[in-house]
Amino acid sequence: MITTHAQDDSAAGLADSVSRPRAWFAFAMIFLLMMSDYIDRQIIVSLFPHLKEEWGLSDKQLGGLVSVISVVVAIGSIPVAMLADRFGRVKSIFVMASIWSVATISCMFARNYAQLFAARAVVGVGETGYGSVGSALISALFPKRLHATLLGAFFAASSVGAVLGVVLGGVIAEHWGWRAAFGAVGFPGLIMALAFLLVPDYKNVIVKMTPSVKSGGGKEKIARLLRTLSRGPTMWILCVAGSFQMIVVSAMWSWMPSFFNRYHGMPAVTAAKYAAVLVLIGAFGALFWGAVADRVSRRRGSRKLALLSITTFVTATLFIAAFTLPLMQMAQFVLILAGGSMMTCTVGVSVSAILDVTHPGLRSTGAAVHAFAINLFGLAVGPFLGGVISDHWSLQTALTVIPAAGFFASFFYWKASRHYEADAVMAAQLLEQADAAPTGAQEGAKEAGVVNGFSKAHA
Repeated sequence: MITTHAQDDSAAGLADSVSRPRAWFAFAMIFLLMMSDYIDRQIIVSLFPHLKEEWGLSDKQLGGLVSVISVVVAIGSIPVAMLADRFGRVKSIFVMASIWSVATISCMFARNYAQLFAARAVVGVGETGYGSVGSALISALFPKRLHATLLGAFFAASSVGAVLGVVLGGVIAEHWGWRAAFGAVGFPGLIMALAFLLVPDYKNVIVKMTPSVKSGGGKEKIARLLRTLSRGPTMWILCVAGSFQMIVVSAMWSWMPSFFNRYHGMPAVTAAKYAAVLVLIGAFGALFWGAVADRVSRRRGSRKLALLSITTFVTATLFIAAFTLPLMQMAQFVLILAGGSMMTCTVGVSVSAILDVTHPGLRSTGAAVHAFAINLFGLAVGPFLGGVISDHWSLQTALTVIPAAGFFASFFYWKASRHYEADAVMAAQLLEQADAAPTGAQEGAKEAGVVNGFSKAHA
């Protein structure tokens, strides 16, 4: 049976109890750590030409250095988010940031591909759960009317971080070697991790699995937990949609420096700067489309998912045209930038929708399920798949084929929009129950152990 802690400092509650300056300080720190996360994650892509030359690596091996982080993040995202929901998000994020920063620094000491691959995997261990836990903290610090915008800004920080990682990696490697690049970006992360301890946390709605006469062991408990996360299909459909779109995003982020280097004859540092423009455009796109989604969904929440259905379709069309049509370099670059301005449109909006339809006591966990899906089936797939196709055919072929995943994303976002309203209502009712209990008749129900399908108990 599911038990829920009755004392919920929910999104609105914490927004009222924390002063505006402290809330915005917290958001600034969450934003900066997301930048650090993606600087450390994406710096490797600007170093591909140097690693390929020094160690003779294949494109598949290079893609693996990016994909391994997403695989590790996917595997650990749900357990870490559940621990954060139970023991506190601020302390959890402090530990995460410390691990990924130290692991990034250790990359500079790698002497072969296996050592670098292992160090990159540990970077993933640190980054596990950060996106979902940070999202839950933002949703608690600010009112719902700002969620899509602020979550869009939060995930735009990943684009800004990727830009800085690509540019800094290229410039530092050009002057001091690729090893120095890892140390230069790792140490600031440690400082930000310490500063994050000043961020306010929110109290938990603790959800426990209590014994039941129908208990079927661990598998049954997991099944009941997943059923409790969300009573409808919206969350699961969004996981599928987000995964398809992240295949497109991760492939573009990972392979554009190499594309400009190989097909347009740019030096590695120049290619990194061109690719950084694409990623930066994506950062502005995430913020812009998050704000648009908040605006169009004021009267009907499902409209923000319908918006994503349109933008993901257009993104796929633009990228396929850019790599298929016989265009001059500048015309191709303009089309690539146009696609880049829309490809990150889903990040904040999807998570805001996930939080809307997730049980109030499992917000970090609900966001972590989404993170698991988009990391394992999206972010991990794009770079590796791009490398495999490039090794067998060509990099341009890879960048022509992979964006078609956006058409599948478009379909599933449309599908999710059809279920969103009903699922959001159910989640809101659960939050009202948690806020109201234990009082009156519900106190009596607490003694009996059940309130509307959930037993209320203090941890």
